[in-house]
Amino acid sequence: MGKQLKFKILFVASEAAPFVKVGGLGEVMYSLPKALRDLGHDARVMIPKYATIDTKKHKMTLEAEGLRLGTSETDPQGILISNVLKNEIDGNISYFLENMEYYEKRANVYGYGDDTIRWALLSKGVLEFLKISNWKPDIIVACDWQAGFIPNYLHIEYENDPVLKNITTLFSIHNLKYQGMFDTNFVNEMDYDAGQQPIPVLPNERILKLNGMKRGIFYADVINTVSPTYSKEILSKESGENLDKLLNERKGRLFGILNGIDTDSFNPETDPDLDINYNHKTTDKRKQNKLALQKQFGIEINENKFVAGIVSRMDEQKGFDILIQMIDKFMQNLDSQLVIVGEGDSKYRLFFEDLKKKYPDKVGIHFSFDFRLPRLIFAGADVVLLPSKFEPCGLVQMEAMRYGAVPIVRKVGGLADSVQDFNPETGKGTGFVFEKFDPFSLTIAMVRAYQIYHQKNLWKKIIKNAINQDFSWKRSAFEYVKLFEMAIRLHKEKIK
Repeated sequence: MGKQLKFKILFVASEAAPFVKVGGLGEVMYSLPKALRDLGHDARVMIPKYATIDTKKHKMTLEAEGLRLGTSETDPQGILISNVLKNEIDGNISYFLENMEYYEKRANVYGYGDDTIRWALLSKGVLEFLKISNWKPDIIVACDWQAGFIPNYLHIEYENDPVLKNITTLFSIHNLKYQGMFDTNFVNEMDYDAGQQPIPVLPNERILKLNGMKRGIFYADVINTVSPTYSKEILSKESGENLDKLLNERKGRLFGILNGIDTDSFNPETDPDLDINYNHKTTDKRKQNKLALQKQFGIEINENKFVAGIVSRMDEQKGFDILIQMIDKFMQNLDSQLVIVGEGDSKYRLFFEDLKKKYPDKVGIHFSFDFRLPRLIFAGADVVLLPSKFEPCGLVQMEAMRYGAVPIVRKVGGLADSVQDFNPETGKGTGFVFEKFDPFSLTIAMVRAYQIYHQKNLWKKIIKNAINQDFSWKRSAFEYVKLFEMAIRLHKEKIK
């Protein structure tokens, strides 16, 4: 068996921890490159230089200046001219595309009417930078629709470039639902993007109508999603978000690799935010964290209560519509408590505020981001609820199991790939899984969990099963390396 090749990999995304993190993508852009570096690969990241990045904490040096990303005719004021900065810590290198107009004047990462132009600018900036950089990646991992223009540019505008034509592209789908600055279900014929026309010269407003997700899928050498089940689900009309036909055409290049979690950060044995630390041999200590959790949320302090936790963005995708149809009756009829941490739709917040008024000793709520509270829930709650309508991967169920909180999940996407339904007869399984997206199915799963919770030997067994799962990024990184090998081979065959 030959020696494994070491790859040079550039991840391109709209966010990356520790510099800027809005959602799960930011965490993946920190953890996956780190895991690949641990395997000996040269993995780097490139994102925009946002005004919110703390440059005192994250020191940067100028790597390239004066990149002209538009023409003198389309950009007479030179607002598209950009620089690239570099942050290097212990040999770990990250790049930042600096542009005053499109990044540094903006208070947020997302949410602007010209976002598509901002992401096309990033894609163009990455490629123009690589043309002059001394470091050339073997493969670019372009993440979600924001970076979907990179495979497009490489295939058309830079097809004959002597430097860039050799770079392989992997398009990584973290959530198929988001494809551009429009609702994919309401695109009129005039605005429909077939995905095959060249990208207009920046900053033409026609770019605002482009579908970055479609173009990434269409042009990339290989496509991956963040769980095996999700990669199959999106081939169906039901879950394909109007791209199922294209995905089926390219399904020979479509793969799914389950995300991992940072097991160093999420570690109940060392986590400083817990009331008491523990491991798989000392899970009885979780009771003390339950008492701390109850105190934190102002509900009745009682170690025998069945505590369900929610750590989630509150929206339709996460299954809140079926949850709010059944949770009141569950609380009313079973001796249980509920704690919630999350941001999102006001209609759900209002529901839980009313539920809190109705059951002040049983319901605790916190409707803003907090680094510490999710970990308290994972360490102190008995179960976590994830009744998602769809879920490309999901990290909460893995983080919860790492701490011994038992997940109640719908059998969909990454939830199906990471949680095994518990069988009391065999003692195998890590959670409670239901299939139909309706409040009755969720109720049955929660009642099953409630009943087994009161059978202490069984409950200890399921906690042990959950906490011993391996969701480290090292496992996922090995799978990505195999995919990189395939993608590079396919690209070489294409350019022969």
